[in-house]
Amino acid sequence: MIRTFREKDLFAIMQIWLDTNIKVHSFIPKDYWTDNYAMVENLLPQAEIYVYEDDDTKQIDAFIGLTDNYIEGIFVREASQSRGIGKQLLNYVKQIKSSMRLSVYQKNTRAITFYQREQFVICSENIDDSTNEKEFNMTWSK
Repeated sequence: MIRTFREKDLFAIMQIWLDTNIKVHSFIPKDYWTDNYAMVENLLPQAEIYVYEDDDTKQIDAFIGLTDNYIEGIFVREASQSRGIGKQLLNYVKQIKSSMRLSVYQKNTRAITFYQREQFVICSENIDDSTNEKEFNMTWSK
């Protein structure tokens, strides 16, 4: 089930955020993620967040965070990946938004493939100032 974020979800989604970023972005030092944990934890409740909660266990398996039409990220618990949950979250927000944009690290080829399969188009590239990693800027519209 996809639902709106509740304050009590914060610990669970922060754990998913940290674990996923460390694993998926192995090309960025782990300290980058742990050093930014508190900042993200403070900013996250201000974003538009939808969580995927398992109907049986009531465990949060994934979430998507947005600021206006910008996708801050889709994060899926490792044990729940490759089950279509990220696609479900993205389809959910596609019903709400008429266009969206995001940035994705060029080394995160799995994410790039996912977004391209979901009709996102690479429109530019740049370097993320905080990590010095190359990124693609991608857009989608109805």
